[in-house]
Amino acid sequence: MRSGIAQFISGQLLTRYLVLVTLLKKYSIKAPAKLNIGLKITGQRPDGYHELISIMVPISLFDYLDFRLTSNNIKIICNGDYLVPADERNLAYRAAQDFFILAGINSQGLTIHLTKKIPVEAGLGGGSSDAAATLLALNNMFDHPLAFNELHNAAVRLGADVAFFLERSPCIAKGIGDILEPIRNWPRYWYVIITPKLNISTSWVYQSLNLKLTICKFGFIIDQLKRGKIDLNALMVNDLEPMVVSHFPLIGALKKALLKAGAIGALMSGSGSSVFGIFTSHEQAYEAKDALLSQQFGVVFVVECVHHS
Repeated sequence: MRSGIAQFISGQLLTRYLVLVTLLKKYSIKAPAKLNIGLKITGQRPDGYHELISIMVPISLFDYLDFRLTSNNIKIICNGDYLVPADERNLAYRAAQDFFILAGINSQGLTIHLTKKIPVEAGLGGGSSDAAATLLALNNMFDHPLAFNELHNAAVRLGADVAFFLERSPCIAKGIGDILEPIRNWPRYWYVIITPKLNISTSWVYQSLNLKLTICKFGFIIDQLKRGKIDLNALMVNDLEPMVVSHFPLIGALKKALLKAGAIGALMSGSGSSVFGIFTSHEQAYEAKDALLSQQFGVVFVVECVHHS
């Protein structure tokens, strides 16, 4: 009898121990921002998404996410330089929900501590990167129940840029941004980013776009890029930029300021509001940053491309 009771107690303690270990399980990950070195809009699909060809580069400006498993519910605690919604409006929240459903994990809770360093609504992809980081982190925490193609499909359902952040390397993006081809040996540049205090809605930008004005001559450029020939002057075109500049002249002024500061090229990233300049040396980039800060255009960052395996 004592042996049976002892075994029962031992089993109960083991169960409580395993539950405690699960609840204490933590994971941390960095979510990089991105720049669109070039962006051509090639058409619009019946579902409203725009077809595009873009050169996308992950950069050393990060959000930081810390995950801890809990007994129930998904909770986001946000701090840092920018505040974002902590409910279903947050892509990281929705990514966690989708992961648990796809992985067949029931009644699992999660707390996400999100430290926002990437400006929001700035053309830098912070929300999409947070969502991709959430998928990657949870897949690691639960010992990879989802294959990469399943993560990719989940990412595409969450948003156009999310799949790119699963790759975490320079890519040629096609389709709605879901068809990705990594670029080998992307040159080492330094990028100076200016994010002004402008609220530019991505949906408004795309709805206002006149597709008749966009002519895709990017095919030849992409072929050259695959051969290792990089012509920044040809690459650095953003079909969204002219329309945005017509409503927000500051974007054009930021490009001129970056070129005056020594950039070899300057462009609006994505749908804005961030504008970046490309520099060939670390020293030039930081000298430009100092000069631009004195003009009080907005927040200024110096970053470089990051590669993740």
